[in-house]
Amino acid sequence: MSTVHDVLAVGCGPFNLGLAALAEPLDLDVAVLEARGEFSWHPGMMLEGATIQVPFMADLVTMADPTSRWSFLNYLKHHERLYPFYIRESFYPLRAEYDAYCRWVASELESVEFGHHVDRVTYDEGRDAFEARCTLADGTQVTRYGRHLVLGVGTAPHVPESLADLDGVIHTAEYLDHRDELAETERVTIVGSGQSAAEVFHDLLVRRGEDAPGDLTWVTRSPRFFPMEYTKLTLEMTSPDYVDHFHALPSARRDALGRDQRNLFKGISGDLIDAIYDTLYEASLHGRVPARLGTAQEVVAAETTADGQLLQLRHLDTDETATLTSERIVAATGYASRVGSLVEGLPNVQLDERGRPAVTRDFTLDDGRGRIFVQNGEEHTHSLTAPDLGMGAHRNSVILNRILGREAYRVEERIAFQTFGPLHD
Repeated sequence: MSTVHDVLAVGCGPFNLGLAALAEPLDLDVAVLEARGEFSWHPGMMLEGATIQVPFMADLVTMADPTSRWSFLNYLKHHERLYPFYIRESFYPLRAEYDAYCRWVASELESVEFGHHVDRVTYDEGRDAFEARCTLADGTQVTRYGRHLVLGVGTAPHVPESLADLDGVIHTAEYLDHRDELAETERVTIVGSGQSAAEVFHDLLVRRGEDAPGDLTWVTRSPRFFPMEYTKLTLEMTSPDYVDHFHALPSARRDALGRDQRNLFKGISGDLIDAIYDTLYEASLHGRVPARLGTAQEVVAAETTADGQLLQLRHLDTDETATLTSERIVAATGYASRVGSLVEGLPNVQLDERGRPAVTRDFTLDDGRGRIFVQNGEEHTHSLTAPDLGMGAHRNSVILNRILGREAYRVEERIAFQTFGPLHD
């Protein structure tokens, strides 16, 4: 009879990898199934010198267990890089360094299994377990079972409907694969906002240089190029306190707040905004600046013509329309949750009025029964903390404690100086 694991985790991004790391010293049989052949974190945006946007303490384990052997600092010590990191005097690891750290943890944990593409998850009543039907890299079909299910499949690149059927569109997730080609292309347009859009724009601006054959254009619906906000009282929103407040709100109010708060975690590094300006300023010394930037510009339609990709833009302030022709388009249009397709047909899964998983405060999808959990698919119920690397260890602490029925990891409940709900005497 096939083994029934205590926990079957689907997907091995940082969050389920952190789950495996924190579960390792506990009395739990965990299997993490990942379709890819190895760990890889945003490979299409692994730009030279780019850092992650959170301090090193937002690693896989530290905020749950600072003594864990799977911490980023222990990784540095293990690879004789602790003193260079100390001398560097920056809290923010290089993006490539964070990826290498995760690869190290994944390679050391026996619970992580690559090359397992989960095709479908169902519930087996006879075993009282979840059944994951998998295809291995060689085409072999296997079935795995788990008493608890943790979905950490992450997000998929999202291209809006106006661009979805257009030839020549590259999502930022694939940027590095097309970087050299884009640097030589005469007319390139970046659509979208946030850190990825800014990184691609700056990278191409520098690579194309002053003698670029044409224009590099960046358009965004946002009214301005929003910087990421790092003020400390705002950072308190990445806390259990704020999650409690946000989760208790009506769903319509949560959706409205989610739209308003996007610049808090999808804004641009202030240093990068300044670097873009300085690059443009330096180019202006030599005449024509080979770049254009436009805010409040919404792509309402697009089509492929003999001259390239024709975008129809509407200015959100003036309601005027205009057209823009490009040879290639880079879509910096974000990512969408993939949880929905895996929970279809599973027992007790609750959905909200918009058909989204109704995730409980302790990250369950099965109406609080504590058998199905989600990682980074709950932004609509848990706010900007869902994709935040710094809250991953907190969420995994809650999930593991719930699975075990005891406090394996202490969970801080009140850390903020401010009150997010009504003030009372």
